[in-house]
Amino acid sequence: MGKPLSSLLTAIHETAEQRPDAVSFADMDGTPRLTYRALETAVDGVATRLRNAGVRCVALLADNSAAWAVVDLACVQAEIPLIPVPLFFSPQQMLHLLQSSGADALIGSDVATLAAQLSAAGVACDEAELLDTAAGDYQIIRLQTASQLLPDGCAKITYTSGSTGDPKGVCLRQAVMEQVARSLATATGATADDRHLALLPYATLLENIGGIYAPLYVGATVVSAPLASVGLQGASGLDVQQLVTALHRSAATTCIMIPQMLHALVVALEQGMPKPAALRYIAVGGAPVSDHLLARAAALELPVFEGYGLSEAASVVAVNRPGCCKPGSVGKPLPHVQLSFADDGEIMVRGALFSGYLGDADSEPPEAWPTGDIGYLDADGFLFLNGRKKHIFITAFGRNVSPEWVERELAIEPAVAQCCVFGEARHFNVAVIVQRAGADDAQVEAAVAAANARLPDYARIGRWLLADEPFTVDNGLWTGTGRPRRTHIFARYQNQIEQIYEES
Repeated sequence: MGKPLSSLLTAIHETAEQRPDAVSFADMDGTPRLTYRALETAVDGVATRLRNAGVRCVALLADNSAAWAVVDLACVQAEIPLIPVPLFFSPQQMLHLLQSSGADALIGSDVATLAAQLSAAGVACDEAELLDTAAGDYQIIRLQTASQLLPDGCAKITYTSGSTGDPKGVCLRQAVMEQVARSLATATGATADDRHLALLPYATLLENIGGIYAPLYVGATVVSAPLASVGLQGASGLDVQQLVTALHRSAATTCIMIPQMLHALVVALEQGMPKPAALRYIAVGGAPVSDHLLARAAALELPVFEGYGLSEAASVVAVNRPGCCKPGSVGKPLPHVQLSFADDGEIMVRGALFSGYLGDADSEPPEAWPTGDIGYLDADGFLFLNGRKKHIFITAFGRNVSPEWVERELAIEPAVAQCCVFGEARHFNVAVIVQRAGADDAQVEAAVAAANARLPDYARIGRWLLADEPFTVDNGLWTGTGRPRRTHIFARYQNQIEQIYEES
């Protein structure tokens, strides 16, 4: 492989030397896809191909696979910035991503359609060529794009869904991502015996760092399979039977879930599906998790550990861990993280921060990054979240309400699939609810009553209305990380919400 250029490549090299036949990537049924020695060789081959071709920036558009990781690591070795392209992005968002980043190579399993759209948008594209990753063949298409100024040392640009149509590019250095991966491996007690099953897209920074980098640091096995095979359908659909089956088939010891996945797993097990016996660590993040849901998971003896992070801090900031867990908190900060708090309670993060937003390459983030989240550390050093600063609304009675708090109580009710709560300057709160398939109005009403029973009077739902359709990425009402896009939902249902208040 030549001289490793990162601590992650060094770790892979050492495992390849000491245990060359150890499996780095495996298929769902346990079939080895790449040993550590083969991984090292594959990364070296792709890095050489990209370097010799003079590629300056790679966009990777593909489903989860060992080949995805090979390209990622090859870009690390070749010191070429990588842009993971979320599969759930709209064609317009993908075009924005490619044009704004200046990517001059598009790699993936089937990139011809996107290349055609680029051509139609005026971006010249060469003919597709074969790229052998040793873990599966990809296509590579060279793009005639203008070079963009990136922050020094930018290794990866991760795009957030953002609150507007165009996603925002967060620029990260490799050393920053590797610092988070090492801290995660330590905090979660990762060992070479682990089998990590990827349940989230590799284009999601959390899975990229927690599901590829962290396991490879300790010489573990990554079970990598297409997202459909683990039950993920698009950005928000989930086949629970597929999810549970995948956890069993893979003999996974670790995985990362968003709260909706955990809720589906808990319900499935409560209804009699067998519990995956090998699991020792289920990390849950991306959105707030209800205390009640955590209690139900604990009653099933599921090893669930809630965490917290953001792209600007290279994914994870704090996480609960075995022997150091406090339900209701998001755990203790990772070893490299230092936290402080603004006067209004906003969490300020130091340590392993991003190096700027794409298109604003001259601006370094402040030493302490304002997260936009409100929280506090308790006497034992556990971090608790009180909601988003910009989402907190003040009722007509002067009470601060975090809508995430109310929504997570609603969302654990079986009749509620999704919800979004409003109440700024009003005398009661209104919820827009997507009912779960098979639920009727009476069941939704009972769900609201049950959630209200767990909330103080000022945070309760006074009235509710049913959404016309589920909140999805495609209709602009849901982010790729499982959060409601509040301004868009309010705009969609504003007339109905205002009518409710007028009637009252």
